[in-house]
Amino acid sequence: MPASLRQVTREDIVPDAQYAAERKQRRAALLPVKRLRRVAVGPYCTFYFESYETLLFQIQEMLLVEKGGEAQVEDELSAYNPLIPQGAELVATVMFEIDDERRRQVILGELGGVEDRFFMEVGDQRVPAEAEGDVERTREDGKTSSVHFLHFRFTADQIAAFKDPAVRVMLGCDHPRYAHFAVLGEETRTELAKDFA
Repeated sequence: MPASLRQVTREDIVPDAQYAAERKQRRAALLPVKRLRRVAVGPYCTFYFESYETLLFQIQEMLLVEKGGEAQVEDELSAYNPLIPQGAELVATVMFEIDDERRRQVILGELGGVEDRFFMEVGDQRVPAEAEGDVERTREDGKTSSVHFLHFRFTADQIAAFKDPAVRVMLGCDHPRYAHFAVLGEETRTELAKDFA
């Protein structure tokens, strides 16, 4: 199936008993891929770049753990399918991971609007992140959520540059209270380039 049409369908979901029996092997197979798709930006923020495979695994996990049966399947498909890259984009779940609850509240309280301040730089071109429009991630009091869902939509020229190892690719945030960036390594870029059609 072309990357631009990739979706998890009901036919892709295996029964809970089968998934439980295969779970350990599936997790072991996916772990090296997920490691390459994980990028830390600054001390608290981690990007988890999604794919058909990562989201199929997540859907199966939700179904196994929550035991919602057939009624839950459509809800999970509706929630996770919009996060599968569609050929000219990268999609990430972004998490602010702060163990101490009090510190987490303070930091998130300073980061209102951060979902609009993420970007990727491919050479001299900036690809701004677009927040998934499912819910508002910054509250009226200015506190942001600890989880964000972002789309990075690329032009054909930007995709070509992303695939060129001579071009630097950087992931960043320019929020005044969280200005950090990370340069993507070769292995991560090779893995993420698979998301392009």
